[in-house]
Amino acid sequence: MKDPSLRRSATLFRAFLREQQEPERCYTLLARDAADQVEAYGPVKDRVVVDIGGGGGYFTEEFRRRGAQCHLFEPDLAEMTATGTKPPEGSVLADGYLLPLRDGVADVTFSSNVLEHVDDPQTFLSEMVRVTRPGGLIYVSFTNWFSPWGGHEWAPWHYLGAERARARYERRTGRTAKHKLGENLFAHHVGRTLRQVRARDDVAVVSARSRYWPFLAGAVTRVPGVREVATWNLLLILRRCP
Repeated sequence: MKDPSLRRSATLFRAFLREQQEPERCYTLLARDAADQVEAYGPVKDRVVVDIGGGGGYFTEEFRRRGAQCHLFEPDLAEMTATGTKPPEGSVLADGYLLPLRDGVADVTFSSNVLEHVDDPQTFLSEMVRVTRPGGLIYVSFTNWFSPWGGHEWAPWHYLGAERARARYERRTGRTAKHKLGENLFAHHVGRTLRQVRARDDVAVVSARSRYWPFLAGAVTRVPGVREVATWNLLLILRRCP
């Protein structure tokens, strides 16, 4: 599917709405789309790809199908097996803050929808940079707090306050919410993240855009205020500096 395009966005959104009922279809489609985005900057065949926080391994499997030497590093064993599938062979239970990898080992480091679950995003990004070779690519996407989906399962009521939104979700569903602000979900913002990344001297920003927006995907991230809501999910493509 052409990226960006209305057809692509609608297809991904429909799959997301069925994520609980059809997780394999949803994440397989998302993994294919993300791998296409990475390969827009060059093929991954025979490249070393590090998938950080990739859950059940859908992204890892997709990169391997394309010929990459991809390895999954996931800190939560429950996430590895959440969809009932066996994680990819060679998966490593490891924290993204401290990857068991030497400096510059990866051609591509990849993180999809992880940063909003990280308390210290700058340390997390620094670790991604450390394990990427000079000239290598860093792919980071995350759901920003003021996105309509920023509250995850209790969105969009997070606009009225996290605790109120979480309590509403639990009253309505009778289930304990998976996410709690300040514990496993954090309020990160587009503008602040862009300023922090651009201030670094170890990466160059290749692209900063909405991951799913169907048109003007890059332009929407350049409008202060508006970008905090309209971006939905910020995608950063970074190049490791020498």
